[in-house]
Amino acid sequence: MFDLATLHEALAAAVPDRDCLVWRDRRLSWRQVHERTNRLGNLLHGHGLGVPDRVAVYLHNGPEYLETLLAAHKARTVPFNVNYRYTEHELAYLFADAKPRAVVYHATFAPLVEKAAKDALLIQVPDESGNPPPAGALDYEEAIAAAAPDPVPVRPTPDDLHIMYTGGTTGMPKGVLWRIGDLLDGPLGVRFPSLDALVAHAVAARRKVLPAAPLMHGTGLWFSLSGWCLGSTVVIADQVDRFDPAGLLTTLEREQVTGTIIVGDAFARPLAEELERRPYRLALGMIGTSGAMLGDGLAARLAELIPGVRIVDTLGSSESGNSAVRLDGGPFVAGPDTVVLSADKTRRLEPGGEEIGWLARGGPIPLGYLGDPEKTADTFVEIAGERYAIPGDRARLRADGTVELYGREATVINTAGEKVYAEEVEVALREVPGVVDAVVVGRPSERWGQEVVAVVQSDVPDEVLRAACAERLARFKLPKAFVRVPHVRRHPNGKADYAWAREVI
Repeated sequence: MFDLATLHEALAAAVPDRDCLVWRDRRLSWRQVHERTNRLGNLLHGHGLGVPDRVAVYLHNGPEYLETLLAAHKARTVPFNVNYRYTEHELAYLFADAKPRAVVYHATFAPLVEKAAKDALLIQVPDESGNPPPAGALDYEEAIAAAAPDPVPVRPTPDDLHIMYTGGTTGMPKGVLWRIGDLLDGPLGVRFPSLDALVAHAVAARRKVLPAAPLMHGTGLWFSLSGWCLGSTVVIADQVDRFDPAGLLTTLEREQVTGTIIVGDAFARPLAEELERRPYRLALGMIGTSGAMLGDGLAARLAELIPGVRIVDTLGSSESGNSAVRLDGGPFVAGPDTVVLSADKTRRLEPGGEEIGWLARGGPIPLGYLGDPEKTADTFVEIAGERYAIPGDRARLRADGTVELYGREATVINTAGEKVYAEEVEVALREVPGVVDAVVVGRPSERWGQEVVAVVQSDVPDEVLRAACAERLARFKLPKAFVRVPHVRRHPNGKADYAWAREVI
């Protein structure tokens, strides 16, 4: 089992002059990133930070994001992600929960940071906003230049912690406590018999990966770290505060990136539309997607537009890592540590049964939630001596090992005694030609208790939408109403904004 700091140090020694991080006109080699993160790690250590102090990473995508993460681990502090869309109230909640000793942030967030983190070490990364650092804050580049380039005088271990805050799409965000060794061994897939074997693999590999998704969420971050830990160059898209399909494709073409990751239809559809507008000379061998299910039609469309590309749709969560994968629009196939547990979370269900249970993952999983033993006990259970993470997906495991997914329990709609999973209806709607996007929620009903309502970005008539859904769904799952909007709102990570949708209906 490895830790991030030791692993990166070994790779920097093996491929010192290879590009490590690329953004716009900046190219940083592995040697440069190693030295810069030593300096930042020494800065944190010199200010008295170490185990178990926490470092908030409040940044848009960019080289500084991964540098800060690595430097925090070199100093044996605990980094955690901050959603850069948070309001002042949400940021105050997060910082009260995480209690950061240091905050590394882009200058555009300086006014919020100054209010929410008065007692922390503040390190400001310059950006186009031009905001000056608050009193006492350090400039990122100046602080790095002034710090020592020597190794940080502490020794990281696989037991050091890393916190991944959930998106908070169905409630307030929760800090998931991962040991860095388990994170590498589990979600990141860094499984080698020895460090020498890993380094040999990395030296031979010449991949370039680009996270189209924000690094502040697991989809983008874990994809980037997984590539990084295997010696890949991480390329950052030019536009960092919003999804820009044309700009993304331009960067993919310019850098000849071999793998990227997106978040479901919200990213895939505009990419396909841009590819249809004009051709790009791409080297992509893989497009990954996670965080929101990708419609089968879009998977086929992307594969046709990018010859030779493989579409890898991953089902996972902050609490479990990857639970199942499907290739090129096929069925989801359960991972080796994935099981389905009974509704009461007391036993494993045998494949091929009719009972719908909870999708769960064993093997390397988190320790629990930060400061919340009740939610930890509900999400992380032990059965016959094995611990499992249960992120909240209802599913059935078929006899052939494929997964029949029903959706998140938090988005279930109870209508006339039947359960309807929002994601199942959303996928059916998004497959209808002319539907740009759709989110499905429940609305109170005197007759049904709740009724299924679809919020759609489309001009397709109601009767056509309902008929198309009827070809794939049972009658009780069909939307009772369609609410039209000019744009379906989603969170920055591409996931549906169900709170907004409930307000719209």
